[in-house]
Amino acid sequence: MSGNTFGHLFRVTSFGESHGAAIGCIVDGVPPNIPLAEPDIQIYLDQRRPGQSRHTTQRREADLVRILSGVFEGKTTGAPIGLIIDNTDARSKDYSDIKNLFRPGHADYTYHRKYGIRDFRGGGRSSARETAMRVAAGAIARKVLGAKVSVRGALIRIGPHVVDRDAWDWNEVARNPFWCPDPGAVPTWENHLDMIRKSGSSTGAIVEIVASGVPVGLGAPTFDRLDADIAKAMISIPAAKGVEIGCGFAAAEMTGPEHNDEMRMRDGRPVFLSNHAGGVLGGISSGQDVVARVAIKPTSSLSSPQRTVTIDGNDAEIVTKGRHDPCIGIRAVPVAEAMMALVLADHLLRHKAQNT
Repeated sequence: MSGNTFGHLFRVTSFGESHGAAIGCIVDGVPPNIPLAEPDIQIYLDQRRPGQSRHTTQRREADLVRILSGVFEGKTTGAPIGLIIDNTDARSKDYSDIKNLFRPGHADYTYHRKYGIRDFRGGGRSSARETAMRVAAGAIARKVLGAKVSVRGALIRIGPHVVDRDAWDWNEVARNPFWCPDPGAVPTWENHLDMIRKSGSSTGAIVEIVASGVPVGLGAPTFDRLDADIAKAMISIPAAKGVEIGCGFAAAEMTGPEHNDEMRMRDGRPVFLSNHAGGVLGGISSGQDVVARVAIKPTSSLSSPQRTVTIDGNDAEIVTKGRHDPCIGIRAVPVAEAMMALVLADHLLRHKAQNT
């Protein structure tokens, strides 16, 4: 199985399965002498950790990370950094009844056809459990980026319900279980998810990521565009089905004068009057906020019956037991933040290597 490594100079290789002994990753390309300890990583893992509200899976994983290598006396050495998280609350028996069934919306069928074998315990390698290591690696990427670059995420839509951008407050994101920047949307989202959960269904969401303080010049033509790598990073998140940069698909409805980000000189430097491009021009960062959004599909595991087939080719019905998120998008926010940080850290190192 290939495709387990992400990045060019700042590289992350993850390993492990949802119901295996542990999940882990190797982070390579980290410059030496960067202060790093387990609490620097744990703070972000705690944000992704399951079981923190009734609106997410009740799987109880502490997600405690251990640094195995690449750090000495509290600083990175330049050697590969090994990270590992033990799986402590897997319930493989929840999946024994469906081991011969393909779950609709999951990777069961494609994994079985491609490899001739699949780990039916929670999806094995295809499980979103793997994203914990992305968050851990993203914490290291933030260290590489430094304090001047901030990467923040928010949920801007759950099902048909969107936030009021006029009420946007980044401080509100940490005050509710939805990463919602609009306090007025929280009660609506709570009622919607309670209804969805009781009906045995699920719902989709949209995550928005904003990176501020990004220097001018990250990214390169033609195939290593910053926005192209961000798009790949975001669409690689399990359950992601769409990505847009800046105003994204709304650009199709705009005219050139409406979409172009005009410029003026302020205090001796160019200033953009808008940010429809999402902080990227010609694949290179412009110094504005880098803005990306990712659409997350509804959770595929449902407690209501669905039609499927067996591995032997017979029609069947399936009810997926276990502990599942009614809206995956909630816990996708820290994952999307991490993927943005990974891309920016990689491109920062590549930029420094060429532009000394």
